[in-house]
Order: sequence, then C-alpha cells, then structure tokens
Amino acid sequence: MHSIELKDIGLQYDQQLILNNINLEITAGDFICLIGPSGSGKSSLLRLIAGLSTPTTGDIYIDSKKITGPGLDRGVVFQEYSLFPWMSIGDNIVLGLEQAFPNKSKKALKELAIEYLNLVELPDVFDKLPSQLSGGMRQRAAIARSFSMDPPILLMDEPFGALDAVTRAHLQDLVSVLWKQRNNQQKTIVFVTHDVDEALLLANKIVVLSLNPGMIKEIVPVDFFKRQNRENLYQNKDFIDLRTKLLSLLNAQVMHQLNIGQLVPGDGSNI
Repeated sequence: MHSIELKDIGLQYDQQLILNNINLEITAGDFICLIGPSGSGKSSLLRLIAGLSTPTTGDIYIDSKKITGPGLDRGVVFQEYSLFPWMSIGDNIVLGLEQAFPNKSKKALKELAIEYLNLVELPDVFDKLPSQLSGGMRQRAAIARSFSMDPPILLMDEPFGALDAVTRAHLQDLVSVLWKQRNNQQKTIVFVTHDVDEALLLANKIVVLSLNPGMIKEIVPVDFFKRQNRENLYQNKDFIDLRTKLLSLLNAQVMHQLNIGQLVPGDGSNI
C-alpha cells in the first residue's frame, strides 16, 4: 500500500490558473473520490498524480518519493476504455502484464489475464477484439487489465460516465469488491466523478473541489454507513444528510459562478 502527498500544487495553462494551493494527504488504502463542478480541475489533478502532467508549482510524493512521470506503481482507467483496437482483449491485458511482470512466462501471464477476466465476469472474451464487445464489457476488460497488473495505486477518471445505469451499478460494486484484494493488500484509489451518489457509494473520503481556480473546499469522511447495502442505503439518515450536504456545496458553487458570469462551459476533463 502506498500513500500520496500533494504539497502546494498549482497548475496553469497559458494565462489560466486551473488549480491553486492544493494540499492533500491520501493515506495508503484510501478510496478517494474527487467531485466538483465542471472545470474545477478534477481530471487535471488526477493526471498530475498519474505523472502524465507536471504541476506549475508544488510537488507530489508517493511514500516520500517525488513523482517525475508515469510509473508501474499507478494504474490508470479512463472513460474511453484505452484498449488497443487491433489487439484482442487478452493480448491487451497480457501486454500490460509483460511490463508489470517481466520475469513471468507467457503461459503464466495468459493464465493471470484469464483469471482477472473471470473476476470481472468476462470468461469468454480473451480472443475477441474490443469492437466485438459492448461499452460496459470493454470497460470491465480495462478494469481487469489495471487490477491484474496489481498496482498499489489505481487512478480512475470517470470510468463509468458513459455507461447505462444498470452496467454502471454493476461496475461500481465490482470496483468496490476489487478494492480489497484477496491478499488483504487494499489498494489506494483516486476516483473522479460528477455523481454524488457514486462518490458516496464508493469512497471512504470525498474531496470537494471549488471552481476558478480549483481548490479544496472540503474533505468529507463517508465511512460511517458503509455497512449498508445499496438497497437500504437510501433509507439511511446519515447517508441522506451527507448527500444533501454535498449537493448543497456543489449547487452553491454553481449558483455563485452563474451570478458572477464565470461558469466554465464543457466537461472538466478538458482542462
């Protein structure tokens, strides 16, 4: 398990300040959800942790070691599936496994890929191309690839945003189960979402970002009702109260930006 520390993070594109004064400690084993209005820099912050972008100011550390680029200690799942379309599902997964486990045999890597495809309930797709699968199946395959590589940190950028409600609920439950590994080495997950209910269902901490520039408005612990199942959760008073609080925080920010004419159009993944 790995901890993450963000110190005085700022990010600027041209003359636009995207993130400012981000200080955050993510404990090993946390499931953190980042929420905030579109344009608050959620996806930009995730890319900084992934090492795909560099902060303008400040530094990010994993176990006190400064991030200087991508690494095998961080798996990333994007909304767009990120599978090579000309390769079979199995070959997509094995390709990642070859990087993570260079000393394993081809046979062992194939067996590991099949094992994780079975975990995400895709037992018969190893030889199929991504184009032969539905969107939900492709996303399950991408999740299987990331978890099979066994990174201690998993970064997920709205991975279920384009899926139907039933598939989305299934994958939410699947990720929640996979979060706690069978060897009891719980992963550290940072998950971007626009959906308050999704954040409450998955996270043990929610980080609320403000807009223009993105700053941490509040960090909310949410683990006091986690023993509830999905069906009973919406009858839980603590859940309802916290849901109302988070929606009020987000709505207040949106109304403020509308009132001053500074609401940023478009999806937050663009900045």
